[in-house]
Amino acid sequence: MDPDTEVESIFRQGNEEEGEEEDEKKKWKRPPSSYGSMKSDSEEMEEEEEEYEEDDVAEACPSPVATAQPDITDHEGTGLQLTRPDSPETLYTMTTMQTKPPGAVVIDTRSSDLEDNTDDDEEDADEVIVCDSPEPPEPVEPDDAVQNDLQPGILHPEQDLPHIFKSIQNKLTGLTREELYKFKMWFYQWEPGITLQQVMEGDILDFVDRIIETLGQDRALLHTISTLENVSKQAEASELRNQCKRALSRFHLKQYLIRKHQVIREGVVRAGKQNLLDNIYIEPQISTCGYGGVEPSHEFRSQLPTPIQVPSADTFVGVNNLFRLKKADGQPVRTVVTTGIAGIGMTVSVGKVALDWAELRANRDLQFIIKLSFRTFWHLRNKNSETFMSIMEVIEYYHPECKDMKYLDQEDCKFLIIMDSFDCYQATLDWENAPVINDNHTQAHPDVLIVNIIRGTVLRGARVWILGRRAAVTQIPSKFIDAVTEIQGFSDEMKDEYLTKRFSDKNLAAKIVAHYKRLPTLRMLARQPFVCWMMATVFERCFRYQDYGVRPPRLTTFYVNITIVQMNRRLQFYYGKGDHDLKWSSEDKAQLTKMGKMAFKMLERNTSVFYEDDVKEYGLKLTEVTVLSGMCTELSTATSDGRKMYCFVHFTFQEFMAALYVFTMFRTEGKNVLESGLHMPKIFTSKDQTKSAAGLVHCALERTFAAQLGEYDMFLRFLCGLLSPECHDEQLGGYLYRHNAPKVGGLDEVQRLLEKTIQSAPGNRVENLKECLREMTQEDE
Repeated sequence: MDPDTEVESIFRQGNEEEGEEEDEKKKWKRPPSSYGSMKSDSEEMEEEEEEYEEDDVAEACPSPVATAQPDITDHEGTGLQLTRPDSPETLYTMTTMQTKPPGAVVIDTRSSDLEDNTDDDEEDADEVIVCDSPEPPEPVEPDDAVQNDLQPGILHPEQDLPHIFKSIQNKLTGLTREELYKFKMWFYQWEPGITLQQVMEGDILDFVDRIIETLGQDRALLHTISTLENVSKQAEASELRNQCKRALSRFHLKQYLIRKHQVIREGVVRAGKQNLLDNIYIEPQISTCGYGGVEPSHEFRSQLPTPIQVPSADTFVGVNNLFRLKKADGQPVRTVVTTGIAGIGMTVSVGKVALDWAELRANRDLQFIIKLSFRTFWHLRNKNSETFMSIMEVIEYYHPECKDMKYLDQEDCKFLIIMDSFDCYQATLDWENAPVINDNHTQAHPDVLIVNIIRGTVLRGARVWILGRRAAVTQIPSKFIDAVTEIQGFSDEMKDEYLTKRFSDKNLAAKIVAHYKRLPTLRMLARQPFVCWMMATVFERCFRYQDYGVRPPRLTTFYVNITIVQMNRRLQFYYGKGDHDLKWSSEDKAQLTKMGKMAFKMLERNTSVFYEDDVKEYGLKLTEVTVLSGMCTELSTATSDGRKMYCFVHFTFQEFMAALYVFTMFRTEGKNVLESGLHMPKIFTSKDQTKSAAGLVHCALERTFAAQLGEYDMFLRFLCGLLSPECHDEQLGGYLYRHNAPKVGGLDEVQRLLEKTIQSAPGNRVENLKECLREMTQEDE
């Protein structure tokens, strides 16, 4: 039988059965559908209860405890027994039973056979009904109902299934039999996910139920609208689109966010090497009590020169619960600022929040999530200095699916605006004098729009999530911020879970976890998700070689890689350079060298913090150092005179930058900056010998032994590591140093010097000296 004949047969059979169904309607009731009958089922219950109350209004109500349950075993009348689940009314009655005053009687309306209990009613007719409760108890939600203050939240009624189901059903009900037949045929031909039998069998309620169950509510709605247009029912399609516009707008935003964040882009994107965010994501610790996000632990020092506080575990909050936080007055927060050091996972956290919302796993009570990065506003600002746009025009420009979304004008429309990369907006904002905008359609300069979004005078119903580095976001006045959170990174367990989750080869994952733990400093640094990713990438490649992993990894190579990545990200994110245009200018190299000099002078003063005056002293710009470089951050505390304090993202970065400065001056200018202030070592017969590699290391050894344990030990290790050709020639060649520059010579003499020093060094220094020797001589594949 050909498809057309089969369709006509099914349709004809349905018409013949319609008459029989009409005769049976009074005796048979249609069983509830999995979607569409949920609402009508509850309405029937309410009608039945109203009928019972009217019939028994003159009778005394029996006690539910004393009333005998009616016999429901005889079903000769209908031939079937319907078991209805407990309804909210049932739970209401149960609550009333628990809270009723002593001696009071609660009316039980659950029984459908009150007329069978007339004997008991007459016996209890004289019982007085006591109504002592001034107000009835609040209805109890069913167990599976989700409250607004919990995850995943409750959808807006116009975005939920019952509204979409009813809207589709109403539009199809208005079609004639021939139009419905044509509609179903179009639907079947253009939707491969549904069969001919599923389309043709049953009534309209069954059809709507089936397409939603098969396609999902969003696809079913879109396909219904397009099919109505194809069968020349443009008016009905337009009405359905308008009725469900809130749901359609949400769907388009969801699709955009899924496309953008489902796949995580790490480093240089390679074909076939992309990872799904859900497959590798580990949620970092986020604290509501930030102190700068700096890890204070150190391999040698028990305490840093300037103590740094860390938040306690009871201040941690889930990334999807940021907008469940409360202000001091108990009201929900509107504006949340999240900070963190470079590489701590702010961008990935944004992607996770957006993806969880789009896939209905969290924050379903947010009707929309709209991403407006500060990089977007910066692009608009630089595109034309005279650009004036309203906030709705900006949203519609980057999100066309939000065109004519009047819901955003409503203060009761709960939605989220994600504004990340605050540090990309490098203009100074006038928080006090910027013009006030009171609606979403007034055109203004991007500077003014940003100020008014954060003020709350535009997009009044929005929750605003601002992300950026601490030294940048601290310019926002505190009166506009309801909560400040800080991403702390991974705990020790999270580091291992992240590395294990990335690899399907569990044996390889176990090797990588065990390998990085052999270096205490690397284990501390792995608190940053970016460092964990780098370890996974490097070690995965290295373990392909036979016998790799016998010796611990080298530390200096990791710090060199991190420095190169941060410098390149600075050029890309803040200066708009492309992936193939990341050549460092002389200004970039000079900035890195000056930062190293500042770090070295801080090491000499035995301090871990610096101030704006220190930055200017070395010819640097504060924003370049504390925001754009990615190597420094602002601390939450300030001095007694109000001066802001800054530091490197980890104290070992200060030690590495100091060593990089000393080595750079030695290689590029032939200077040994360590000999200043010291007498010429006795092992050298002339001052020129101090300018050799052995002379440089000997001066570093003298400084190390003259200071307390920990003050110069890591500095010495990094300096020896930079002497390795792999670091200064292969890694830094083409970046900080020119290609084909002569390699540093005299390393054999340095090796003999270290070996000799190890034999005579104090016991507490020997292990680090061995590490220095290994950093310089070990060759990794």
